[in-house]
Amino acid sequence: MAVFAEDVNLAGYTTLRLGGPARRFVEATTEAELVAAVRGADEEGEPVLVLGGGSNLVVSDDGFPGTVVHVGTRGTERTAAEGGRILVRVQAGEDWDQFVARCVSDGLAGVECLSGIPGRVGATPIQNVGAYGQDVSETIVEVRAYDREAGAVVTLDRDACGFTYRNSVFKGNDRYVVLDVTYALHEAEESQPIAYAELARKLGVEQGDRVTLKEARDAVLELRRGKGMVLDPADPDTRSAGSFFTNPILDPARLAELERRVAERLGPDAAFPRYPESGGRIKTSAAWLIDRAGFSKGHALGPARISTKHTLALTNPGGCTTADLLALAREVRAGVHDAFGVTLVNEPVMVGVTL
Repeated sequence: MAVFAEDVNLAGYTTLRLGGPARRFVEATTEAELVAAVRGADEEGEPVLVLGGGSNLVVSDDGFPGTVVHVGTRGTERTAAEGGRILVRVQAGEDWDQFVARCVSDGLAGVECLSGIPGRVGATPIQNVGAYGQDVSETIVEVRAYDREAGAVVTLDRDACGFTYRNSVFKGNDRYVVLDVTYALHEAEESQPIAYAELARKLGVEQGDRVTLKEARDAVLELRRGKGMVLDPADPDTRSAGSFFTNPILDPARLAELERRVAERLGPDAAFPRYPESGGRIKTSAAWLIDRAGFSKGHALGPARISTKHTLALTNPGGCTTADLLALAREVRAGVHDAFGVTLVNEPVMVGVTL
């Protein structure tokens, strides 16, 4: 039976350790409990926040004036072998990195470069979680979800999920509550081709080469730890929501404006990171823009601080409020826009606040 409580402080359920109280808090450990909790709140006209690992949330200091449903469902099963692929269905409440570790130990390739990412499985399709050259959209086959509009459980195939860069039909839309996710993985001793230049350098291989699954996971974890991106209670730099801003994707006109601004600010020979995208667009680095706009690692505004290890992470070293963190985020966003004409977009989901 689901566990109910009142006035539960949400700071204890987010990696930022920020957020005020939930008026009502429900711990759901089965799919039936999860669906019933959301359906019941909807029938009462109650606002609902579905909470997983809290690693991608910025919650208001005032908390949430409704029902928070904490997803605690567990279970992983191989559902089929299809065309050389192993289909694995995973409940939404499973810890993501523990799932990746099991895949690596079981010789299943496809998610090894997504090691060390905090949070739960149910969040991965929402954000189209990705890192070091892999995105979950490459392996997701289908997502089962509770459709709050239809009042029924539905299955969305990969196309219906509408995956784009750090986005999907689930993000910014509370219609669907993810129940489980099915991934298509490959039985292999070696990783998928290493696509990310930084990871290839760390491994001492060329882009496109393969390494053992364990080598790929270990290298990713080491890189992430060096950036404060693996949760560690002893390291205040990990008290964050991961990368706070997405990497901007620019059309030709905005790219030309950035080129002009970079030349004016940094000189005609200055170059910035460029990664080709579809439609003639170019993705550039938010971290590069933040640093070149004058915000170095460790930059602070009040008690909120940019990580001392990685300029994309905004942290709560201690004594911080959500208002403090957002003030720093606004300072960084405004500074980058003033310097380069690019408006950064937040990656974490905002609950009761706006940037």
